[in-house]
Amino acid sequence: MTALDFEISNEPHWSELEKALTQGEKTLDPERFLFLYRTACEHLAMAEARGFPAPLVSRLSSITARAHQIVYRQTDLGLGRIARALTHDFPVAVRAHPWYVLVAALLVLVPAIAVGYAVAHRPDLILSLADSITVEEFGRMYDPTNPAIGRLRDAGTNWMMFGFYIANNIGIAFQCYVSGTLFGLGSLYYLAFNGAFGGAVAGYVTSIGFAETFFPFIATHSAFEVTAVVLSGAAGLRIGRSVLLPGRLPRVASLQLAARETSVIVLGSAVMLVIAAAIEAFWSSAAWVSPGAKFLAAAGCWLLVAIFFLRRPRAD
Repeated sequence: MTALDFEISNEPHWSELEKALTQGEKTLDPERFLFLYRTACEHLAMAEARGFPAPLVSRLSSITARAHQIVYRQTDLGLGRIARALTHDFPVAVRAHPWYVLVAALLVLVPAIAVGYAVAHRPDLILSLADSITVEEFGRMYDPTNPAIGRLRDAGTNWMMFGFYIANNIGIAFQCYVSGTLFGLGSLYYLAFNGAFGGAVAGYVTSIGFAETFFPFIATHSAFEVTAVVLSGAAGLRIGRSVLLPGRLPRVASLQLAARETSVIVLGSAVMLVIAAAIEAFWSSAAWVSPGAKFLAAAGCWLLVAIFFLRRPRAD
């Protein structure tokens, strides 16, 4: 493709983005604007890689730089910029990648349900995913007589467990995301494995009669934890696609574009995991809270998460 052909075929997108840049931010369609911005970034990378004329590259550089100011609010400082990224850019970026989110969710849920059902009927199957000592610990953790449900009796204070949960949850999410650079295979593996492992624990605890403590324990914080892991895995799958199928872009440029697209998803997922850790440490493990209260709180949390991602945030 010549530079002229390239310009003619993509002119409608550039003109639409330039027109949007002259309008007030309140009138913008966030998802359409984000699409046009990402497309222009891709075209800029292609133009630079193919050595197209300087005026064309300069035009695309100008367009993307101005759009970048709106998308990421470079003029904002401190908490204001972070808050906007979390409350506006995060849900917009998630909705811009629906198929990756769907695939990631299925990779977690299908193994969880299948393995959970199998282990509930044949408890010994859990030994294919965990050793016997770990399996025995599961039984003690969810024993109704345990004063702190979901943890061992000598596990430490709530604050110590809060720190442990943060490190553990973010570690899992990090694996699901970064391993996507292995052509997406790493993300596929970690999503499926964590789904299968969680299902195995649920199946085993059910088989020994501790379901009445296990499910109230996981119900509330799972709204944030499971969602964050799925979103981190979805971002990892997007990274994997950029490496496996870079399209017309050089592989490095394709990876850089995918990293820019998904960085806010990773940031938002990390915040969700901190929230999940706080709930798990101070609420889910509390034996004095009734199962009914935990399920009611869980319903509220799942509804809150759904509203957060399905709503259409304003562009201002």
